[in-house]
Amino acid sequence: MSSTSDLLTRSAAAEVPVIAAVQSTVGTLPAAVPVSRAMSHFGEHALGWLAVAGVGAAADPDRRGRWLSVGVAAFGAHAASVVIKRVVRRPRPDDPQITVGVGTPSRLSFPSSHATGAAAGALLVGRITGLPAFTAVVPAMGISRLVLGVHYPTDVLGGVALGTGVAVAVDRLRGRVPLLRDRGDKGRAQAGGTR
Repeated sequence: MSSTSDLLTRSAAAEVPVIAAVQSTVGTLPAAVPVSRAMSHFGEHALGWLAVAGVGAAADPDRRGRWLSVGVAAFGAHAASVVIKRVVRRPRPDDPQITVGVGTPSRLSFPSSHATGAAAGALLVGRITGLPAFTAVVPAMGISRLVLGVHYPTDVLGGVALGTGVAVAVDRLRGRVPLLRDRGDKGRAQAGGTR
């Protein structure tokens, strides 16, 4: 991982102007910083996605397993991102061109746990609801991390890739885990499918 860490450290200088450009354009819109902070609070430790999963499971008992999968994927993706952060150890942006707009629980940056959780949660919510949750939520969460000055663009892209991978894995395993099955899935799971 040291080569990955070295590569990310070297790329930081090239990414600072991108963050500064986002902050000087999108970040100047009247609601940009307050909305970005709200998104930050929603995504902290994947708690917002866990709440969505819980409400969905309670309100939609026929698809309870799918909703619980949202929580499993978001939490699992968040946990994976924290482990990767501790291995890679990329520091957060620290440059006079960048304004930091929110506190963070650690000084480590890669990958963005918020982007990771958003990708995992939104991908599965979109599959459940048929709404374009992934295309609506994930770019907004990614941009919010730059508006707030707490991540480099590669942190966000890495987080989206990780979260997407975790969501796909959880969705594929769903039929094999009894708690994550929907009503009526039992026969399909025994036949080898989850859908």
